[in-house]
Amino acid sequence: MSKPHGGKLINRKINKELLNTKDLSEFEINTNLAEDVLNIANGVFSPLEGFLCKNDLENVIKDKRLADDTPWTIPILLDFDKNDLKEGDSALLVNKEAGVKALLEIEDIFTYDKKTIAKEVYRTTETSHPGVANTYNMKDSFAGGKISLLECKTREYDEYNLTPKETRVLFKEKGWQEIVAFQTRNPPHIGHEYVQKTALTFVDGLFINPIIGKKKSGDFRDDVILKSYDTLMKHYYLKDRAVMSILRTSMKYAGPREAIHHAIMRKNFGCTHFIVGRDHAGVGNYYGPYDAHEIFSEFPDLHIVPIFFRSFSRCTKCGSVVNDKICPHDQKYHINFSGKKIREILSSGKIPPEDMMRKEVAETILEFDDPFVK
Repeated sequence: MSKPHGGKLINRKINKELLNTKDLSEFEINTNLAEDVLNIANGVFSPLEGFLCKNDLENVIKDKRLADDTPWTIPILLDFDKNDLKEGDSALLVNKEAGVKALLEIEDIFTYDKKTIAKEVYRTTETSHPGVANTYNMKDSFAGGKISLLECKTREYDEYNLTPKETRVLFKEKGWQEIVAFQTRNPPHIGHEYVQKTALTFVDGLFINPIIGKKKSGDFRDDVILKSYDTLMKHYYLKDRAVMSILRTSMKYAGPREAIHHAIMRKNFGCTHFIVGRDHAGVGNYYGPYDAHEIFSEFPDLHIVPIFFRSFSRCTKCGSVVNDKICPHDQKYHINFSGKKIREILSSGKIPPEDMMRKEVAETILEFDDPFVK
């Protein structure tokens, strides 16, 4: 099992009864920021103990590392409207949807050029990129400092939700020393199953870790993704070799940088390996298909092993799922796992061919009146 990123699993949860918060200023934060608070508090973002201060942000932007040289690629920022708060103050961050209440100890109040953030993190300043658009929509001031989680509530899908502390206990109980993580935001098709089982062949266990949260129109709903994986695991996986837990965080669509961020989070869950696919965390044509593979060469000290998968398809001549390293046959024999095509078939109420998606999985999806986000 891997050590936490930075060497220590962060825990920023404290008993609210130990603090007098009645005189503190209260700030409503959006749900994405509330998820960041929870991920900091539960150690998913280890070694972060709070939102980035300016010196860490500058290092992340320029060098893809925190000021202490720990690899870190995605800015975790708290934006806010200017008010009478100053450095050294404390404030309460609240979010009703997640039931979050957290103490923020303000170490730094600063501004930063959003265009620079966009250009370095997303490799573009075009607002058609969702990450750039979100960056430009941020407020003009940032507050950096440690957080302490005082409250959070039980939420939908929490029966699937394990913290890094809990997954580490689970992996230890199962006797897993090497664990491969698979990130997803879609129901599984045959190609996904092939990737997962190929990687699992070389380690002790598989950690399926769907991202749950805000998605764009046309994406599969969270409940559809979870139920379809329940079905796949029930019928086609050994119970003692695969587990699933959700990850509540927003997609940034930052391509290569986000691939590193995704690996770091899974390292904190205890995983030793991480599956990186074609155009991982990409959107549109902003990144090359294998940029997310190449960036890992910049981080020899990441201490989680990336498992790279390039293209994979079903070869009718081989009679199996193959990748570009093992199949000698012409592309005319290949059936690609097109997410768009699978969506179209399911949208028409039909079951995709079994060389694209397991029948049981498709039937589970079709149990929903509308499996897609509006």
